[in-house]
Amino acid sequence: MFRNQYDTDVTTWSPAGRLFQVEYAMEAVKQGSAAIGLRSKTHVVLGCVNKAQSELSSHQKKIFKVDDHIGVAIAGLTADGRVLSKYMRNECINYGFGYEGKLPVGRLVVQLADKAQVCTQRSWKRPYGVGLLVGGLDESGAHLYYNCPSGNYFEYQAFAIGSRSQAAKTYLERKFETFTDASKDELIRHAIFAIKETLQGEKLTSSTCTIAVLGVGEPFHILNQQAIEELIKSFEIAEEEPAADEPDAAPEVEQPAAGDQAAPPADEGAAPMEI
Repeated sequence: MFRNQYDTDVTTWSPAGRLFQVEYAMEAVKQGSAAIGLRSKTHVVLGCVNKAQSELSSHQKKIFKVDDHIGVAIAGLTADGRVLSKYMRNECINYGFGYEGKLPVGRLVVQLADKAQVCTQRSWKRPYGVGLLVGGLDESGAHLYYNCPSGNYFEYQAFAIGSRSQAAKTYLERKFETFTDASKDELIRHAIFAIKETLQGEKLTSSTCTIAVLGVGEPFHILNQQAIEELIKSFEIAEEEPAADEPDAAPEVEQPAAGDQAAPPADEGAAPMEI
């Protein structure tokens, strides 16, 4: 993106009907490390990719607990996400003090969206440069919302935000029909695979991702690194077992071929190299 005469103020409209400062805030979400969320009837799983500024520093926290029944995963400016998480936490405390109950997830999301929207029509403020995946459980069931810097909010069965999130979205779109009746372990498995898609060749370890879970009778909590590492290893073993059977079937197709017919595969492999 580039500067123009209509992006100096968040309240200035362009002739095309755009607010560039809001679009820049949404671009900040796309530049942040990936975060994913998915839900079933009884559980919500949040996950994120841990990115450190350098090898000498630790990664910034991207998943926050709001209440026992609500948690958030963020992508974008971590400082903005931390402030909004604190606001959500205070709202839950105030509601519990006044009504002696748990704040409905949808109501909290609307309040958060209203707070973000105010920043799009005040010249002395800037939009929050963070996107939030809000996962929660209330009397109406499990919920997953995405709050945008523009003040919009959407409810999803599964969603991914942040850098290289399109690969995770593609995976989730292929599998989302099974999420409704999925167990907690199955949701965690899909979450880990979706995070793996965003790494694009990088090795997935317990130090490069964070997973959080909440569900019926299970308050929001973040899985420790040892548990995540065991899950990753078990899923890798499960992937290798079907792959080990494929070489047995492959020679059966190649065996009938004559020795002088072995050359064409080599030529076929060479063609892409020339292209």
